[in-house]
Amino acid sequence: MRLTAVVAFAAAAAAAVSQPPILAQARGGQATPAPQPPPTARAAAPIDLTGYWVSIVNEDWRWRMVTPPKGDYASVPLNDAGRKAADTWDVSKDGRCEAYGAAALMRMPTRLHITWESDAVLKIDTDAGQQTRRLLFDKARPAPATRSLQGFSLAEWDRPARAGGAGRGGRGADAQTGPVPGSNLKVVTTRLSGGWLRRNGVPYSEDALVTEYFDRFAAPNGDEWLAVTTMVTDPKYLNTDFVTSSHFKKEPDGSRWSPSPCKTSS
Repeated sequence: MRLTAVVAFAAAAAAAVSQPPILAQARGGQATPAPQPPPTARAAAPIDLTGYWVSIVNEDWRWRMVTPPKGDYASVPLNDAGRKAADTWDVSKDGRCEAYGAAALMRMPTRLHITWESDAVLKIDTDAGQQTRRLLFDKARPAPATRSLQGFSLAEWDRPARAGGAGRGGRGADAQTGPVPGSNLKVVTTRLSGGWLRRNGVPYSEDALVTEYFDRFAAPNGDEWLAVTTMVTDPKYLNTDFVTSSHFKKEPDGSRWSPSPCKTSS
């Protein structure tokens, strides 16, 4: 009898151990939901940056709306090497694509068309210079071997939306609470080929690091605004960081979208 009882007890214990944890907890009245994968960057978006936006030039008009004359690099913290490089520019180079790289593109009087290329890639197209930027949320992706005007941009959300409270095609807002207050998109760009901070050849080098913050906010009259703060760090041509803030207003559609290419160097 004792041997039979021991065998029965051992069989019962083995059966209990073999039960899946969730089922065992459910039998005890403490069911635990299965772990869910983390939301995609698109689903976790706390603010919606998609759509058409037009640049509103309310500062630095003389450097942004027209090409400034050679040697006009006031307010840019150039060092001696930067000034020497800027002084090699001449008017025949006006309109070149070097002025439309990631370090200066948001300062152009341009329109943006922002879309999700995939759940992990936010794409920015511009009509001025016809440039395309891809902001990658996959930090594990290796940087490309080849440098380019737009470089390699890694993005991350500050204060991402809660699971289940965002998404809906990239709206990035809970239907009840709206955008997450104080949220923004941080983008860090490397692997640049160098270019111009202004259309008159004020340079940044291939060593430049560009850090940006994209913020969306509503005005009291209902207009939607996008603010892009850009910090360019360049040990080769700048004495200190060059920081600018550019503003864009939301447009209802793409009826005013008018792409115009830049001039290649060749």
